Amino acid sequence: MLYRKVPKNQDSLSSLGFGAMRLPVNEDGTINEVKAIAQIRRSIDSGVNYIDTAWPYHGGQSEIIVGKALRNGYRDKVKIADKLPPWAVKNTADMEKILDKQLEKLGVDTIDYYLLHALEGESWDRLKSQGVIDFLEAAKRAGKIVNIGFSFHGNKEEFTRIVDEYNWVFCQIQYNFLDTQNQAGTTGLQYAASKGIAVMIMEPLRGGNLSKPDAPPAIQAMWDTAETKRTPVEWALRWVWNHPEVTVVLSGMNLDEHIDQNLALAGKAEANTLNAAELALISNVADKYRELMPVGCTGCQYCMPCPAGVNIPSCFEIFNTGRMFEEPQQRTQFVYAVMNGGARGNKTYASQCVECGQCMEHCPQHIEIPDRLKEVAAYCEAEGIVENVQSALTGKIG
Repeated sequence: MLYRKVPKNQDSLSSLGFGAMRLPVNEDGTINEVKAIAQIRRSIDSGVNYIDTAWPYHGGQSEIIVGKALRNGYRDKVKIADKLPPWAVKNTADMEKILDKQLEKLGVDTIDYYLLHALEGESWDRLKSQGVIDFLEAAKRAGKIVNIGFSFHGNKEEFTRIVDEYNWVFCQIQYNFLDTQNQAGTTGLQYAASKGIAVMIMEPLRGGNLSKPDAPPAIQAMWDTAETKRTPVEWALRWVWNHPEVTVVLSGMNLDEHIDQNLALAGKAEANTLNAAELALISNVADKYRELMPVGCTGCQYCMPCPAGVNIPSCFEIFNTGRMFEEPQQRTQFVYAVMNGGARGNKTYASQCVECGQCMEHCPQHIEIPDRLKEVAAYCEAEGIVENVQSALTGKIG
C-alpha cells in the first residue's frame, strides 16, 4: 500500500480508502453483515487505513456495520470519516444529536475526519446561519471530532468560496477522467491543494461504470492501442492517482475480486507516473465517451444560473451516465433525486424549466436545452421518487 500525507496534520493515509456506501447486501437489500465486516477487515489488514461512511448510507446501517468491523483492535488501525447531513438539521441542537448518535452507532469516542455532507453554496450558507462553525469547533474541543472538512456537489465558484471561508483540513470531491470540468473539477482540486487542503476523491470510477470490463467497443478499441496494456479500472484509477494533489481515492468495494484488484493497484500507482502518450490516450477516451453521451454537455456551467432553479449540468450528467452505461432506470432516478435536491429541500429538477431560452444563449455546444430537459424529466422523475429519497436519507435523529 502506498500512503500520502495530509498537509495540515501530517497524517499518513492509504492512497486507497474504503467507501462504505456500497457494502454487500442480501437478497432483501439488507447489508450482508458477515461479508461486509470480513471485507472491511481484509482491506485494513492489507494496509487501508481510511474508512468513509455517512449518516444516510444503507438507510442508516452503514455506520453500525463499520463500527462492528472496527472492534477487536481494528479501530486503532484506521481513521474514520463520517458526515453531518445538512438536510436533516435545523439548528445546532440537531447537529449535536446527530453527532452523538453517530458516535454511538460507530461505537467510538472520536471521529477522525468529520465532513459536512454534499455541500453546495446554499446549504453551506444555511449551515453557517444555523451555527455550524461553532458546533464543529466545540465538538473538536470536546474531542468528539478531530479534523474538519466537507464533501461537495456544487459548481466551481461555490467550491472556491467554501474553501476560502473556513480553515478546512480536507475536502471530498467527485473526480475522474470524465469529470474534469463538472462540479469542483480539476480547477477545484488544484485550488484546494494550493491551500494545503487534503483532497479525498469519490466516484473515481463514475459509480463503477468506468471500470466495466465490457467497455463500449469504440472505447475498448482505443484502450487496445496502448503500448502498456491495462484494464479499464486500472486506467481510471491510475489517472486519478497520477495527480499529486490527491490524498485518498475512495472505492465502494463490495466484491472480493474488486478489493483484490484495487489493493494491487494501490500498491504501485504513484503520482506523476503516466507518460504523455498515456495521458493523451485517456483524454481521447474521455472525448469518445462524451461523443457517445445522449446529451453533448461538457459541464462548463455557462448555462448557469438558471432563473427557474434547474441545475442543468447535473441533470444532463446523471441522465447521460444512466443511458450511456445502461444503468437500471430506478438507480438513475434515485441518484437524480438525491443530487438535484430531493434530500436537501432545494429542488433543481429538469421539470422546473420554463423554456425561457436564456441558457441556450450561453451554451457553447448549442444544445437545445429546454427540449433535452424534457427528456431528462420524462426519464428521471418517477412519481414518488422525491418523497422516497427524502424518507430514506433523513432518518431519525434522536
